[in-house]
This record gives sequence, structure tokens and C-alpha cells, in this order.
Amino acid sequence: MTFSIVAYDPDEQAWGVAVASKFLAAAAVVSWAQAGAGAVATQAYARVSFGPNGLAMLAEGKSAQETLDRLLEGDPGQADRQVGIVDVQGGTAAHTGVKCFDWAGHRIGVGFTCQGNILTGPETLEAMAETFMTATGELADRLVAALRAGDLAGGDRRGKQSAGVLVVRKDGGYGGDNDRYLDLRVDDDPEPVVKLQSLVTAHHLFFGQTRPEDRLPITEDLARELQAMMQAQGYLKREVNGSWDETSIAAFRAFVGNENLEERWREDDPAYIDRVALDYLRERFGNK
Repeated sequence: MTFSIVAYDPDEQAWGVAVASKFLAAAAVVSWAQAGAGAVATQAYARVSFGPNGLAMLAEGKSAQETLDRLLEGDPGQADRQVGIVDVQGGTAAHTGVKCFDWAGHRIGVGFTCQGNILTGPETLEAMAETFMTATGELADRLVAALRAGDLAGGDRRGKQSAGVLVVRKDGGYGGDNDRYLDLRVDDDPEPVVKLQSLVTAHHLFFGQTRPEDRLPITEDLARELQAMMQAQGYLKREVNGSWDETSIAAFRAFVGNENLEERWREDDPAYIDRVALDYLRERFGNK
């Protein structure tokens, strides 16, 4: 009752799953991924244990196909299951049980597999596969672009309810001490994939890394602009003077922390600001 894609990006060394369904919080059931191991999507009459058990096998070095075979051989309900797997090297395997409700099937490509059941037809998976192969951006962007293409091509023939995207990579999570780079869900919404796309954009804003070309020095003019914002919002209790001194820096630390932009401004390099963060602050707090 779902369509999903699992994939590996060798450049990012990232593994991910994206899913959409007319099912409450589908991603909580379907999506499983582990950095340095692979990713699993378990759906149809989903056997949730396929997620953690599959990741454990992948982490031991088993291929996607070996993992899939092991999962299915002990499952009396395999005819009702649907599974997609990508392993540590980007090898893929998929299974669509003979009792899955029409239309059901999967499409395997280089480094990814798409699968779905109760779809309007094969065009959903074909659109997903083509879009994933041609889309640009991070793995998360390409995964969600594939979901959107599947949605537009027909998707779940019962309707829409939830969507999610999970991407893992070593030390890629918030603060750098975990592997969960991105884990976004829309659990109940009339347009869940559209909402999910907006959440991915927000994730890039708040947690994206600063590119060297976006590192801007805080000049006197820019200091005045930022001081004016902080003064208007109550962070700076003195006049605007263009001096980016300790008082201004302390106020700015509170300002960006309150706006969840601390990943975009470094306290050990306070004389510079990220262009993306600056654009956000101007849009939200600048003179209209």
C-alpha cells in the first residue's frame, strides 16, 4: 500500500530510503538505514523485523541479495511482502510477493531500487526510476524528487497520507557525533510529498554546511544591518554603530541560536557569516 525507493550515493557515502503511502506514518514502518551497511524498505504486509534484521546482515558484509534471501527463507508470509534493499557497495535486491495487491512490482537500477503496491500502474515506478537517475542535488533531494515523480505519475491508487525520507552517512548527523544526517517525516497530510520537499529545503537551510564562496566578512555596513535587526528584536540593548565587538557578537550568538542557525555561524570565526543564513535573516527580519 506504498511506493518507496532505497538508494546509495558513492560520492556522499550515504544510504537512504524515501517512501509515500496512504498509510499513517508509513516511514516509521518502512524505512531503515545504517551508515556503512545499507538501507532497507519493508512494505505491503510489512514485516517490520526485516528492517533491523536486514541491517544487521548488511553490517556483517552480506550483499543485498544474500540479505534478501535470508530474510525471505524463514518467512511464511513472503508472498504478501515487498522489500527493497541496497548494500554497502550499492548492490541492490528487491522482492514483490505474488499475493501483493495490484498493481505491484519493483524496478532495479544502478545503486537503487523502487518498489510499490496498490499503485495506479507501472508508470509510477518508471517515473521514479527515471527521475532519480536524472535529478541533481544531494541524495535526499534526488530521493524526494523520485517520490514526487511517482506521485504525479499516479502513486498509491487509494490516495495520499504520509511520506518520509531517511539518509544516513558517517558522522553526518547534527553535531557530527551520529550518522543520522536527515530523518524527515510527514505523518498525516493531504499533500505529504509536497510538504516533505519543503522540509528537505528547510533542513538544508538550518543544517547545511557553509560553502567557501558563501563565507562573507561582517563589514561595518553589514554589522549595522545585523545590529539593527538585533535591536528591533530585543537582542541588542544599545545603539547601532557598525562595530562588530564582543557585545554585538554575544547578542548575535543569542539571535542565531534562537533561530536555529547555529550550524551556519561559527563562534570560533565570528567575523564571518554564511550567505544562506544572511538571506534568511534578511527575509525574516529585514526592512520590508
